[in-house]
Amino acid sequence: MSALPLRSRLRYAALLALALPAVAAPAWAQQVTPEAEAMPEAEAEGAPGVAAPAAEENRVRFQLPAVKVERGPVIDGVLGDEEWRGAPFIDEFVQQEPLEGQPSTVRTEVRVLYDSENLYLGLLAFDSSPESVVATEMRRDGPQIMNEDNFQIIIDTFMDSRSAYMFVVSPLGAMLDQQVVQEGEGSRRGVSSNINLQWDGVWETSARRTAEGWAAEIRIPMVTLRFPSASPQSWGINFMRNIPNRNEVAFWAPVPRAYSITRVSLAGTLAGLEDLSRGRDLRVKPFVATGGEAERRGDVSTDAAHGDMGLDVKYGITPSLNLDVTFNTDFAQAEADNEQVNLTRFPLFYPEKREFFLENAGLFNVGTTGSGQRADLFFTRQIGLNESGDEVPIIGGARLTGKAGRNNIALMDIQTDDAFGQPGENFLVARYSRDILSRSEVGGILINRETGGGGGYNRTYAADAALAFGPSLRINGFLAQTDSPEFATPGRAGYFRGHWLSPAWDIYLDHVDLGDQFNAGVGFVPRVGVRSTKLHINRTPRPGKWGIRVMTPMWHIVYTTDQTGRLVYRELHHMIRVTFDSNAAFTLVYNRNFERLDEPFRVRRGIVIEPGDFHFYDLRIGYVSNPARRISYGVTYNPQGFYDGHREDLAFTLGSRITSKFSAAASYSRNDVTNLAAGDFVTQLGSLRVDYTFSPTLSLRTLTQYNSSSEQWSTSARFRYIYRPGSDLYVVYDEVRRDINGLPITEEFRDRRLIIKATYLVSF
Repeated sequence: MSALPLRSRLRYAALLALALPAVAAPAWAQQVTPEAEAMPEAEAEGAPGVAAPAAEENRVRFQLPAVKVERGPVIDGVLGDEEWRGAPFIDEFVQQEPLEGQPSTVRTEVRVLYDSENLYLGLLAFDSSPESVVATEMRRDGPQIMNEDNFQIIIDTFMDSRSAYMFVVSPLGAMLDQQVVQEGEGSRRGVSSNINLQWDGVWETSARRTAEGWAAEIRIPMVTLRFPSASPQSWGINFMRNIPNRNEVAFWAPVPRAYSITRVSLAGTLAGLEDLSRGRDLRVKPFVATGGEAERRGDVSTDAAHGDMGLDVKYGITPSLNLDVTFNTDFAQAEADNEQVNLTRFPLFYPEKREFFLENAGLFNVGTTGSGQRADLFFTRQIGLNESGDEVPIIGGARLTGKAGRNNIALMDIQTDDAFGQPGENFLVARYSRDILSRSEVGGILINRETGGGGGYNRTYAADAALAFGPSLRINGFLAQTDSPEFATPGRAGYFRGHWLSPAWDIYLDHVDLGDQFNAGVGFVPRVGVRSTKLHINRTPRPGKWGIRVMTPMWHIVYTTDQTGRLVYRELHHMIRVTFDSNAAFTLVYNRNFERLDEPFRVRRGIVIEPGDFHFYDLRIGYVSNPARRISYGVTYNPQGFYDGHREDLAFTLGSRITSKFSAAASYSRNDVTNLAAGDFVTQLGSLRVDYTFSPTLSLRTLTQYNSSSEQWSTSARFRYIYRPGSDLYVVYDEVRRDINGLPITEEFRDRRLIIKATYLVSF
């Protein structure tokens, strides 16, 4: 297939992907009647469970009337206000795990109220063994929240079955929020670019444990959400409760096991919202920052003091279209990146963590999906950071994002200042897409990077589509072109993916073609000049014995050639993952790889692998304990071939939540490379993270890391006080020490920085 023109290959891949579900998807994967939908999982060996309900069924069957009140309840975690007493509630939840379709084993009551400016939710989470409720995490956006008792809300304000806001609360009042586009799909186990984990909305909650379980109240200001201007209007909504002491997950509107709560096309309906107000829809957020920096290189020391101020403005042009403006942007409070060891020939991916770029970030997404970032056409870490990761000052910028009917609009312009001997740059990104059919969209993007003083330019153009056919089949792809002075002719790229995801099968075929001259200067494209095809198949049998909840046998093949059709990489991947009723998991992986080097590969200082063809294996054995326990751990042993030598990787993680306020996590990994013709070497990576959370609004995190590849120690401490919703005080300390030439650490390089930053949100 690699010898065919790109257009022919894409057409061939599309036909093959469409044919695969017809062969692989058996009759039980089709939609069933509402009566059959509620039936328990079949008891026959290998039975797949309950089929996906139709989106229209859930919208109609699961309706919750919106009740308007003149004055909202006090958010104190006690549902004793008069407003709650007259509110209708829902209490019929069904299991997704462990017995899909069966009623939840515990009672959950949810009430929803609203006034013109806020949405209120009240929760009573009953448990016959309230002492067994698992809750240790209080820090905002702490990932441990998702492993413990929690309650999740997802709201599709546009009823477009694609985008949503998600809010999570724990019995200790811990908060987690995120934005979802394209129903969060794109990667089942990795981080999906369609789920914006870093987004922080302005909302508040209060929760407490009770003699019968736990309770929570939530207030979400209307200005935190974007929605149509119609009155009345209805929103898609769903609720999920995680109950780890029973290994149970329960939904209001049922969601089959193949999917998560982000499948908003299966949500119910919050009906009858009237006369919603966003006020003047103007929010101004000034900041002030002060601090100092001390740097020592050998015997030379330099000190500097810093003081700065800036402003972020958010204005709602319409209830569904938002303008963000930033002046003298500062990201001193952004959390430090986790260190990684790179033993590949390609750059590593680090996620965006800077606040200005996070809201509605999914509207800018155009790229490949699935595990691994093979081509993201727009990657915001190319703005305001140089190749070494140093901050480049941002003078200012503006973003216009949101919806106008079925039209999705995302426009951004950012100007950076001169820095590090390089002139400032302007970044312009314009993205438009239109919703079609029930869950599909087509669109395009323009990305322009201009260097000041006539220093050059880089432009990317692309057209893309994401098409959903029924609950299980999704087809997406893009065609892209780049222009830059480095190349006499434009660079071109194309991508196609056909994906079948049902309660029992996960099958996809994708193909990406990245031309030799494809140069996405504001994207993340680790490798060009290749054509790569991947076929992936796995299913999820449930034996119902030996303490096994689900097994995940998986197989895939990756076949990569250069632009002439010559094989440069091939991977045959075999995996079996066993998840136990205890939530512990065992994984066994065996790969057979081929890689061709056309140029010398410098692995590290003094170690260079000469060109040639290499065949090697990859065996991986891993075990992860139940992450909801106070002490959890994971271990992975990974012997493998490494070009003309041998490599052994060992990784270990240990997490401890001693109290609801104090937690720590340590990790260590080691790579031993031997028998290389160029020489042997060892790399080590260690980290220790300590969290102390005084309350859900007051927390301290420290992260200490060591990376032997760069011979670097780094320490980061971040104190955060949310003294009112949307307003924060940060105290951040960062220190980096290196021993580049083998000298004592304190004599070689040391860089220390202390920053104090305060923000204050004013709403009009």
